[in-house]
Formats: sequence, structure tokens, C-alpha cells
Amino acid sequence: MSERSTRRAVLAGACMAAFAGLAACGKKEDKAAPTPEAPKGPPEGSLEWAVAGAWRSAADKARDPWRHPIETLRFFGLQPKMTVVDFWPGSGWYTEILAPYLNKGGGTLYLAGFVEGAAADPAQIAINNALKARLEADKKLYGQVQFSAFGPATGPVAPAGTADMVLFMRYIHAWMAAGLAEKAFADAYAALRPGGILGVEQHRLQPDEDQDPAAANGYVQESFVKQLAAEAGFTFVEASEINANPADTKDHPFGVETLPPTRLSAPAGQVGDPAFDRSKFEAIGESDRMTLKFRKPE
Repeated sequence: MSERSTRRAVLAGACMAAFAGLAACGKKEDKAAPTPEAPKGPPEGSLEWAVAGAWRSAADKARDPWRHPIETLRFFGLQPKMTVVDFWPGSGWYTEILAPYLNKGGGTLYLAGFVEGAAADPAQIAINNALKARLEADKKLYGQVQFSAFGPATGPVAPAGTADMVLFMRYIHAWMAAGLAEKAFADAYAALRPGGILGVEQHRLQPDEDQDPAAANGYVQESFVKQLAAEAGFTFVEASEINANPADTKDHPFGVETLPPTRLSAPAGQVGDPAFDRSKFEAIGESDRMTLKFRKPE
């Protein structure tokens, strides 16, 4: 072999070794490549973030497939900077969503809770106090929630004409029983600014059934709710079937509260019957509910 051939062979071998080295380096780089980041949760401050919040209990989250909080609040048109009044928030199922969402977005939440005082229901006072204590314990999360009250002799639930949205979440039947339904709509109208929204979610009676003025079974005709709203001055905007449940036969032995989540097995106020067969009512799930949107005229 000539000297020139030998030199070419040496160069070729060096090139092959160099390419092999580069390939090996590439494989090492592939092995050391960073693993993809785990998917992040909903953006902080979004409605999805509030609904997914770790501060909400497992029992509350278990009801999301029945109550559809994201779809319901979006249907009403909730925005982060709004001033919202929630009538009778109860133990705070919606408060746990609304308060963090509005706090993060720069909005304001008014809770028009149960009436307190010497003649008030001790159980309702306990519910009020438990909710207040929970909100006060974490103001960084919930913000400065404003408390008012709604009852037979209460004043404004919020400063007149300041609210962007008022919510009636499944309590119209109770107000009918207490003779407060007309006052609820009037107080909501007074609190709302012109163009403000009233959002209603309520157990729905069949349209061909007679409406009990006291709504003893918890169900109310959609047409009756629309009538109450119209008499207060509201304009009907739209209805949604978000919270409908066709499986609800509405003929339960202890009214709507036979169904989850209350699950009565005896008349309200009486000791539950341990032998009561709950299987049929568990299969139905939560009640069939109307979801209505009204507006205070401009």
C-alpha cells in the first residue's frame, strides 16, 4: 500500500470514529433530556380554578355533577369583578366557589343570610356562625365577604342599585312557605343596578300540577316563578336545562328532601326511619330543577 493510500485510510478511520462519537453524544443527550412538565391545573382566578379548589370538601365536590356550578354560573353571566348577592347561602356550597373567585378577580360578595336575634331559629343561627367562622379564618382566600340578612322585617340586602347579580339558589319554596317570596324578588330588584341579573335555580313542579301556595313538597312551577319575577319588575331573559333531571318523578313521600342530598326518611323534624328503603331515591339522584335568568330593565 502506498503512503498516500495509508494516509487516506487513517483519515477515513478518524472520520468514522468522530461520527460514532457524535452519535453516542446524541444518544446521551436524548437520555438526559428533561421530562415534560406535568399538566397544570386551571389558571388561578378562573371559575374552573374556584370549582376545583382544594378548600372545597369532598362531599361538596361530589355534588358538582348534579349542580353543574361552572355551567350554571356561566349561564347567569358571572364575571370576576362583579358585585354579587347570594340570598340564604346556607352552609356555603356556592360560597366556597363565589368567594375565592370574586376575591381573586376584584369583585364583591354579599351573603344575605338567615335572620338572627332572640326570636331566630337556633339551627339557622348556627349555620350562619359556622359559615362566618370559616370565611373569617382564611381572608386571603375568601376576601372580605359582606354579610347582610333576609327575612320578614330585614332592610336592604346590599346598597341599592349596586349589585351586578343576585342569586336565588333553591330557596323559593321556603320563602313561599314563610310568605317571603314577593319580598325576596322586591329586595333583589332594589339591590340590582339597572341591567343587573337575577339568577334562579329551583326545584321544578310539573306544569300540569296545581301549585301549592306554600310549596310544601319543595317544588314550584316555572310559570309561577316567572310571574313573581314579572310582578317585581324583572324581564325574563332565558331558561336553561343545565340542572334538569327527567328521572325525578316529584311524588316522593317526604317531598323533594326525600332525595339526595337531604335524604329524609321521615317527615321533617321527626326521627329518621332506619328501615326506609332509599334505593329508589338514590337512583333518581338530585331533583329536577329550573335554571332561569332575569334582568332588571335598563
